[in-house]
Amino acid sequence: MQITAGSLTRALFGLGILAFLARPEWFEPALRLLVDQNMPVIYLQGNLLSLLLQHLALVLAATMVAAILAISAAIFVTRPVGSDFLPISRSIVSIGQTFPPVAVLALCVPVLGFGNGPTLVALILYGLLPIFENALTALRTIDPAVLDAARGSGMSEPQKLMRVELPLAMPLIISGIRLSAVISVATATIGSTVAAKTLGEVIVAGLQSYNYAFILQGGVLVAALALLIHDTLMIVEYRVQRLRRPLSE
Repeated sequence: MQITAGSLTRALFGLGILAFLARPEWFEPALRLLVDQNMPVIYLQGNLLSLLLQHLALVLAATMVAAILAISAAIFVTRPVGSDFLPISRSIVSIGQTFPPVAVLALCVPVLGFGNGPTLVALILYGLLPIFENALTALRTIDPAVLDAARGSGMSEPQKLMRVELPLAMPLIISGIRLSAVISVATATIGSTVAAKTLGEVIVAGLQSYNYAFILQGGVLVAALALLIHDTLMIVEYRVQRLRRPLSE
């Protein structure tokens, strides 16, 4: 396997992140340059690895729910019985992208209280559009000849959907899930303003105390998490793309 400069850079970046999570004190001399002499350098109010894992769990949960809702909606509006609902479905999923997540948090806190609940709702709403549009495009652009062949082989509509349409549409659907998840990684940081346990806690602490070392730590860990999710889903998308080739031939 050929090793590219990009993959080598990402591998080194990943090793650096792992080293920081295991031994943050090793990086204190470099981070000390970003703060005043008497200010703390390493964020110690919470465990960074624990915050990263909680941030990841929140993103994965929101992306999973958003994927189920968006893919189900795309399947429904591409069936004859649901085609009339396409415009309203598009309008509903678009609201999540146009409505600021901060406003969603403000509206959800009185109902759900502080913590992960409001953040989860905001991430789900914000993640619907990319998955829905990709799933819709994938399902509507399948070669009609392939669908005719499926019908001619005696498949029922549910069988055709599960055995032909979804497998052929899956690479583009995964691409939408990847985009949604990466967006959610960044958006989840605002959840710390309503007491959700995310890496935003580190960034907010840095902003409140003008501690640029804290801001850098939180920002770099969020970026690392986004790259991890992006690259993992890229690999999944590539493998699914290879598996679907026999179906389309």
